[in-house]
Amino acid sequence: MTGAYLDYNATCIPRPAAAKAAAEVLAEGGNPSSIHASGRKARGRLESARAEIARLANARAEDVVLTSGATEANTQALSQPGVTRVLLSDIEHPSVLEAAPMAQRVPVTPAGVVDLNALRALLTGQDNSGTLVAIMAVNNETGVIQPLVEVAGIVAEAGARLHVDAVQAAGRIDLDIASLGTATLSLSGHKIGGPTGVGALVLAKGTTVSAMILGGGQERRRRGGTENLVGAVGFAAAASEVLASRDDEQSRIAALRDRLETNLATEAPNAMILGQQAPRVANTSCIALPGISAERQVIAMDLGGVQVSAGSACSSGKVAASHVLTAMGHPPEIAGTAIRVSLGWASGEADVDAFLEAYGRLAAKA
Repeated sequence: MTGAYLDYNATCIPRPAAAKAAAEVLAEGGNPSSIHASGRKARGRLESARAEIARLANARAEDVVLTSGATEANTQALSQPGVTRVLLSDIEHPSVLEAAPMAQRVPVTPAGVVDLNALRALLTGQDNSGTLVAIMAVNNETGVIQPLVEVAGIVAEAGARLHVDAVQAAGRIDLDIASLGTATLSLSGHKIGGPTGVGALVLAKGTTVSAMILGGGQERRRRGGTENLVGAVGFAAAASEVLASRDDEQSRIAALRDRLETNLATEAPNAMILGQQAPRVANTSCIALPGISAERQVIAMDLGGVQVSAGSACSSGKVAASHVLTAMGHPPEIAGTAIRVSLGWASGEADVDAFLEAYGRLAAKA
């Protein structure tokens, strides 16, 4: 990456260990479904990778379905057998919102936290045997951590099922699929420094899902097609590094984020930090600058050598008022002027300095 890269929530700079592991497997080849020596070696690598990926959610290896990414995992989770009703928070990622366009919406508070009373009301007085609730662990735009323990308790009491998009939570906060009480949980390789094109749907013990991709018995008949061995091994290497260094890494990143936000008051006194009233992950700042559109900010920062984003990366090329910030109650002049700054494992003081300098020049024009 060139310049100051501050868009880790879109994609993380690949970790060297992940790139090396993936390259080694790519050079070797081998199909995990073949029974000869190369196939057996490939199978061994795949299952070792699966076990390491499972550790991200403290799950069993056999309960991990390898996918092309979290978008596929979310779609498969929302298509579980017996689901007749879906509830989604208003701030879910587009891959969840668009997978269930007829779902009922659960509002959020002005702080960006799911409204637990509203969720409880939507589940009260219903036969929820076919109800699936999808609440993300961490919002990708604001970094706000959702109260999953409370959500899971409400969902379980109502007799419904829970799916958690944990893409922005992996490697940043504790994830334990059994303790959370969620039926399914989605992960993405490139969000933690692994390759793109690989993710996972993690199942609670006893949860079953139907295959969306047919044509073979792979993934315990839960996803057909030759497995992405290169991606899985790279994903596993990134997971291993994240798990080993998480506390120290997140502490260092939090200090960088706090320095950025503290100095922002001087460099851009008109800027607003959104979601700051709620618990957030260490790496994310959502910053609004009234008077300058989000699109203009992203372009100006890029020209200044600083890479940030606005909204979800899955909506690139269509910068508009954030649905997340709108759901939080922010008017268009705020929701349409917010950018996301997200740091990661390779971020340093120089990146923060570059951002503050470029953003200060931009704010002076507001």
